[in-house]
Amino acid sequence: MDDREIVAFGVALLYLRRRRPRRRIWVHEILQGREQHGEFHRLVQELRLDGERLQRYFRLDREQFDRLLSTVGPVITMTTTNYRHPVPGHGGLVPHNSVQLSTVARIVTQVTKVIWDALVPEFMPVPTTEDWRSIAEGFHRRWAFPNCLGSIDGKHVVIRAPDNSGSLFYNYKGTYSIVLLAVVDSEYCFRVVDVGNYGGPVTAKLLDGTLDLPPDALLPGADHMGRQPYVFVADEAFPLRRNLMRPFPGHQSGSHRVFNFRLSHARLVVENTFGILTSQWRMYRGVIGVSPANVDACVKATCVLHNFLRRTSKTTNRTTRPPAGQPGPSRAPSADSDAVGLQPVAWVGSNNASREAIRVRETLVSYFSNEGAATWQPAV
Repeated sequence: MDDREIVAFGVALLYLRRRRPRRRIWVHEILQGREQHGEFHRLVQELRLDGERLQRYFRLDREQFDRLLSTVGPVITMTTTNYRHPVPGHGGLVPHNSVQLSTVARIVTQVTKVIWDALVPEFMPVPTTEDWRSIAEGFHRRWAFPNCLGSIDGKHVVIRAPDNSGSLFYNYKGTYSIVLLAVVDSEYCFRVVDVGNYGGPVTAKLLDGTLDLPPDALLPGADHMGRQPYVFVADEAFPLRRNLMRPFPGHQSGSHRVFNFRLSHARLVVENTFGILTSQWRMYRGVIGVSPANVDACVKATCVLHNFLRRTSKTTNRTTRPPAGQPGPSRAPSADSDAVGLQPVAWVGSNNASREAIRVRETLVSYFSNEGAATWQPAV
């Protein structure tokens, strides 16, 4: 044998060694009875007889479960072949004790993406100009903040350190995470979410005010102040922009204290929404041990499912604004106290405010202390 034949023989030998052994069976005989003894065919059918227990088990009532299954099931149902029967479509929504761990991993990856694609057109579409106006009316009616397009905040979703990622996902808290930036309306529903890192396309549009926002409008009862821009409300982690208001730093008094109170009163909606999110989905209570791409899909799926639950629920468990005379809305379960996997962000962008942004905030300061004053706010 010459040198070429020896090399070719060695390569062929290595290839044969590295080939995976041929699978003898597709599904283990213990798991072949899942269509008769699996959770969907046994436990779920029994839970259907008791709506309250079904609600506690799935966080969904019977109508919501059937609607979600009918929407997602046909998309995730695989084709039956002569070799094996696929996991039924409902297997992606029901915890299965008759499926291998590797199959469960593929199911979670596929189903979370399908949930987002199937539900986002109805329950989290990109807001239009009319949608923004409707959101602003809700904030004025429920939270006494006119021309407000939403409450915005960001959270670190803590993940296991990805392989060979270096410091890419490392944050100032000493953990590895991806960032969830969200805009919430007055009804505790997510309207815009940006999952990943700072500087994404949605984040850039929010900071620049280019998300098809409505034109400037008059403040109620203050025509002499002229038309003012619609704004988002945020905390100190965000920069001051023409369409993004943040509170005055430090301890304030007088009209600046009133402005901080009114802004925090409206901004607390997003904090409560994150609290509701963490109370519904236990994955936020610890470190998520999947790849960053799958974390993105899981986070987006929980956000759109949050909207699905709130808009299709028959129970009236929504938090409402307190009556006049009370200092502000009560706080939902904190997103930071119980959720190890959901932590606040430190800052989003540089705080180099323009003169126009400072003028808009000073106009709101004057408005909340005069024409737009409320009986339950602090005295000037």
